[in-house]
Amino acid sequence: MKKKSMTALVSAFSRGYHSTQNSEKVFDDYLAKKILTEDEYEQIASNMSKGISFFNPSFVGTQEEALRWIVDNHLSSTTLGRAAFAERSLENAVKIGAKQYLIFAAGYDTFAYRQSDWASKIEIFEIDHPATGEDKQKRIKSVVSEKPANLHYVSADFRENNWQSNLLACIGFDKSKISFCSLLGISYYLSKQVFQETINAISGLIPKGSSIVFDYNEENTYTEKAGERAKKLVAMADAANEKMLGSYSYMELEKLLAESNFMIYEHLTPNEITDQYFKKYNQENPNHQMTAFHNTNYCLAVRK
Repeated sequence: MKKKSMTALVSAFSRGYHSTQNSEKVFDDYLAKKILTEDEYEQIASNMSKGISFFNPSFVGTQEEALRWIVDNHLSSTTLGRAAFAERSLENAVKIGAKQYLIFAAGYDTFAYRQSDWASKIEIFEIDHPATGEDKQKRIKSVVSEKPANLHYVSADFRENNWQSNLLACIGFDKSKISFCSLLGISYYLSKQVFQETINAISGLIPKGSSIVFDYNEENTYTEKAGERAKKLVAMADAANEKMLGSYSYMELEKLLAESNFMIYEHLTPNEITDQYFKKYNQENPNHQMTAFHNTNYCLAVRK
């Protein structure tokens, strides 16, 4: 059985830390901390703060200050910004007719368990590796009293081709219904060929007017020219044995999407992400500024 995803646990930690430590929140995942055990949360916090010399060799301050610096500068900005972008885009999609929400590589995503009233009219599908899915379901039982009626679990391995047949076999999924698909944090870990195949397969399962949302690294992210924050992130993923593989130019991405009948509807660069999603937080926290990674972009594309 595949081990738990360390990057998914750290992502949940960063969302939980941000939610509990701030009054002005970029994104409020108030369940994230609860799905980690107390020991896991403290262990990740301790490991991160002790690793301050890796993240910032010149840092001077307490362990708690070190943790805050690492979370704001290295862990939170990507996970918080992309979640806020995806859920805002989802709400807009539901307003204009989306009936299904497909969360690919759902990890420890908690949307289904804190869904707003507007989401009760859609079907939600969490698609993930069986080991991660089972672990998440065990954890969530101690957090919520019952599984939401509109939530469905689908086992999948994106390097295999079983996820399409598993999704089609899932009671509740309807190929003819407008769907909104979240692929957050996926493009980094798939080769370009597998990412293209995944997008193409999704295109064949959803009708015109459906959409996909994802984040991706710009071309040259994994080279010596990459910024320091990007290099640290790649090193962390390597250490967790979850190697980052894919990065794209805008033109390359546009072509890849077009080949699968998708058209880019909204595209945010790092400066735009910082301005749209971190501005209020930064105004409230002048000593703890948060900015998007200079190499990470967000994309919303619509099926033609």
